[in-house]
Amino acid sequence: MTGIGEEPEGATPLDPDELEGLKFRHVTTRGELNELEQANVESGLQWLQRRRRHDVLSEEFVRELHRRLFGDVWQWAGTFRLTEKNIGVDPVQIGVQLRILLDDARYWAEHGTYPPLEAAARFHHRLVQIHCFPNGNGRHARIMTDEYLRRLFDRPPIDWAAGQDLMQENDRRDAYIAALRAADRHDYGPLLKFVGVDG
Repeated sequence: MTGIGEEPEGATPLDPDELEGLKFRHVTTRGELNELEQANVESGLQWLQRRRRHDVLSEEFVRELHRRLFGDVWQWAGTFRLTEKNIGVDPVQIGVQLRILLDDARYWAEHGTYPPLEAAARFHHRLVQIHCFPNGNGRHARIMTDEYLRRLFDRPPIDWAAGQDLMQENDRRDAYIAALRAADRHDYGPLLKFVGVDG
């Protein structure tokens, strides 16, 4: 069993100050942390389903969703990261880059710039690339993307896991990370295929 600070391939490591934000001192393994976070994510999804109206493309919603998904586990949930990571923009650029993304995503939806799944894939990639928070960015970005599809395009969610667990090392997770890295190089083909775009 891996320790709490040991991340699987492609995950963002937490620094000691961020680990201090863990609300449960008895948690010592990655498995225990994953269970706590999953329970919190499920609670956050229930909160999201009860919400009738909200602007998905606002910084307030981005932060509140993260807080609802991870706030029972982490004190810093919903707060933009302050440290450099192995991925993500400079922390001082998070607010600016997020605002640009949210404005772009709204424009894409309003003007039909891309088909819905392509708009969603591009939105997802950029949100992961910005990496707003110390942890939970992938899960948060997948849920944000599904909500973007639902609210702005009236489309069903993406089958991200395809029957597998994206929190565990497996072929689906490897394909997901490889697709995001290809998108970093402006090759969206693998990510479009991953989210279900045909051809």
